Amino acid sequence: MTRSVRDFVPHTPGRVGIYLCGLTVQSGPHIGHLRSGVNYDVLRRWFMHSGYAVRFIRNITDIDDRVLAKAVESGEPFWAIAYANERLLTAAYTALNVLPPTYEPRATGHIPEMLELIKKLIADGHAYEAADGSGDVYFDVKSYADYGSLSGQRPDAMQAAPDGPERAKRDPRDFALWKGQNPDEPADANWPSPWGLGRPGWHIECSAMCLRYLDAEFDIHGGGLDLVFPHHENEIAQSRSVGLGFARYWVHHALLNLGEAKMSKSLGNVVDVDAVVALGVRPVELRYYLLAPHYRSRIDYSVEALREAGAAYRRLENFVRRAAERLGAGEPGVLCAEFVEAMDDDLNTSRALGTVHDIVREGNAALASDNDAAARGALASVRAMLGLLGLDPFDPQWTDEDKGTGLRPAVDQLVSLALRQRDEARARKDYAAADAVRDTLKQAGILVEDTPHGPRWTIGEQP
Repeated sequence: MTRSVRDFVPHTPGRVGIYLCGLTVQSGPHIGHLRSGVNYDVLRRWFMHSGYAVRFIRNITDIDDRVLAKAVESGEPFWAIAYANERLLTAAYTALNVLPPTYEPRATGHIPEMLELIKKLIADGHAYEAADGSGDVYFDVKSYADYGSLSGQRPDAMQAAPDGPERAKRDPRDFALWKGQNPDEPADANWPSPWGLGRPGWHIECSAMCLRYLDAEFDIHGGGLDLVFPHHENEIAQSRSVGLGFARYWVHHALLNLGEAKMSKSLGNVVDVDAVVALGVRPVELRYYLLAPHYRSRIDYSVEALREAGAAYRRLENFVRRAAERLGAGEPGVLCAEFVEAMDDDLNTSRALGTVHDIVREGNAALASDNDAAARGALASVRAMLGLLGLDPFDPQWTDEDKGTGLRPAVDQLVSLALRQRDEARARKDYAAADAVRDTLKQAGILVEDTPHGPRWTIGEQP
């Protein structure tokens, strides 16, 4: 696993190839899935900032046991279910300002490449067709001496792979590369192969797509900790068994838990973007929430923690907007050394955001003392750092979001009207009425600050 950009040595100088295991689209995404997208988006942005040309591949698993089970249950075509949920996933990534991948291949688009890999595995003695006439093909785990090296598990302590009947396997730990046609599954979920009609197993698809888009050897393979075994272990075994160098570094992020269990569609304990927005938390605040811990730290979801993260982001946002109103938005400036050191230290976004908050405190002090030069410098630095994290309040993603909902302009107009009423009350020395306007705004979450430059308002808390 790569721990520092400074220590990273790319396979091809100046270029980085990254493959992120995407989602199985039997249903829409939850925020645990989106942690993956946000974390690797920041990894990608940091490599780009560090001067690398990045090819970023994130796949879609649109043929799988779970997708087919949903198709049988609902009576809808499997491909229609997969495509509808793929669109939901794309919308969720877009809402959180995740850059689109260089390419996002679907498993069903790469059956020929999978068949070629399976045929070579059989020819080289690493796979075999089941003897029961099912048309299944299995990888022979015993044939790969380094099996278990990524996860640290001993093959003799492993349980049976649950992706095929044990009677058809030479060893219970062998896993499916190809699954023969199942009469209980949709008829159109099958492709011709040397072993009869069928469909690919889960693991072979990623090996095929890595080879297609990133070549025989590439730099970084990412995914959640729950994919280390068996998925990534199996990818390594089948890829290296056909002579591919495969991934040189592995990056795994910790999970987002709801209670004592990981957030999971199969468990039914999920929270999606719409549910978060319904709590009054904006997508930019959700992105902040997902980035605030180090990517290898587990997140225990709670509404309180989510709202605390939203309040923390608003402290940054309020400084940027107040400073820009007074000094002009300007352009993002130079990243401070502490931020760079944090990001180079295993992508430590937690420490990096702590640095942003430190600079914001200095910027607020500069604004309060009318030190415009210091405030302008703080603003430029904060915008640069937030920009690298995809959190700059002036990023078109977030400003367009405000325009699209109509929320920010509407709030601006209503608060401006209330402040005019307050000014009129104070002008006629009706201080009780003026205070009542301020108290009403406060109850609505709008805090008013009287400054030498006139009243300013923020949402949530005072800077």
